[in-house]
Parts: sequence; structure tokens; C-alpha cells
Amino acid sequence: MFFECQGRRVAVNTATRTGLEAEIRARFKAGQGFALATVNLDHLVKMAASAEFLSAYQAQDLVVADGRPIVWLSRLARRPVELMPGSDMVLPLCRLAAEAKVPVVLAGSTDEALQDAEEALTEAVPGLEVAWTHAPSGCFDPDGDEADQILHRLDETGPCLCFLALGAPKQERFAQRGRKLAPSAGFASVGAGLDFLGGHQKRAPAWVRAIAMEWLWRALSSPSRMVPRYAKCLAILPGQIRTAWRIREQ
Repeated sequence: MFFECQGRRVAVNTATRTGLEAEIRARFKAGQGFALATVNLDHLVKMAASAEFLSAYQAQDLVVADGRPIVWLSRLARRPVELMPGSDMVLPLCRLAAEAKVPVVLAGSTDEALQDAEEALTEAVPGLEVAWTHAPSGCFDPDGDEADQILHRLDETGPCLCFLALGAPKQERFAQRGRKLAPSAGFASVGAGLDFLGGHQKRAPAWVRAIAMEWLWRALSSPSRMVPRYAKCLAILPGQIRTAWRIREQ
């Protein structure tokens, strides 16, 4: 499945969880890094407005579907992909890291949230090693000196899995640079995934997610931030539906 932004394509190139896990196992075994991004409608909105973000997304090695609209569009296009939100991938990826004896790094959020996330992860995943954590400053720039310092330390750490909880587009842009400056590190952009683990943000209950109403839960929880975001996502849907239908007929 692919999407078009500014005349360029962004492909969901990893359609299933089984395929994702197999690819990451292989990269861990080879000591090879990667950048994993989870595309959703909000990211498509941002890519349409920012060539820089679009380029960062196209530099990701692995792109999966985060959000049911992405899954529904893929089905319409007859190129179905599985739902794999970044928040749901943290624990499975940690299990793969523990299995391969690859250390984990947590970057983003706050010191308190990272400490709580580390405790939750090491309790849930026996044998997991959290090598270090870093909560960036409030003015973090993925192209700045602080980012350079983090990437230098990641390069010194060697093969590892680095969870990025920096928000889009910072985390994807940071991962893009990381593929060059810390090539043996795996980068997984997970947004609020670490905050959910430590209880610093509350996720919609499982039954709400099961009926595809997490968006409404989030909108009601933070209307001033989320309602404008979802309005922009809704605005691009007709065009994405037309594109999916065109792909279906190819």
C-alpha cells in the first residue's frame, strides 16, 4: 500500500506483524540498524505540508500502519495491511531485543516517565537490558547539538534498539539522521508509547480501541489539541479514498 504526497510516494512496506518481527530478528542477528515509522492520517497531513518531513519518512526502512483509516484505505485498494500502532509495538519489540540480547535505549518524554517506563519494561520482559535513557530538553532540535550528542552515544553503544518518544516529525527526522550517524542502532518511533507504559498518559480502554473509537476518546480527552488535528485528517480523506480506488483498479 502507498500514499501520495507532493507527487511522491510513501509506502507501507511492512504489511504484517509476522513480517515485521522476522525482519527485525534478521537485522538484530546481523547487527544491522533500521528506522521504523508508523504512518497515520496525521502524518500524511504533515507530509503534505512539509517536504522535510516527507523526506524523513521516505528514509525510513520499515513503515507500518498506525490507525484504522490506513488499514481501511489499504483494504479499499486491495493491498491490505495489518494495524500496528507504535504504542502496541513497544513490548513486542522489547521481547525481540531481549531474545537477541540487544540492549534498549529510551529517548524522549521526561526523566520521570522514562524511569517508570524502564521499570515497566524490565518487569514485563525478563532479560531485557535498558542500556540508558535520555529525556531531551524542551527545545530539542533533531538537527541540533543535543541530537548529535545522543547519536554519538548511540554509535558508541553499538547494536541497540532505541525507542523515540519525541513526537512527529522530530522522531522521524532524528531517526533519519541516526541511520547515518549510528548505523548499527535500530530506531522505533513510538510517540506516546513510553508515556502509556509508565502511566503518564492514559490510553483509551481496550474495548474502545476494539470498536475503532480511540480517536473519539482522545478528542474528548484533549479537545483543544485533538479536534483541530482530526479535522485536518478528515479533510484529506476524500482524496485518499480516490487514490485508494485508483490503486484498486491498477
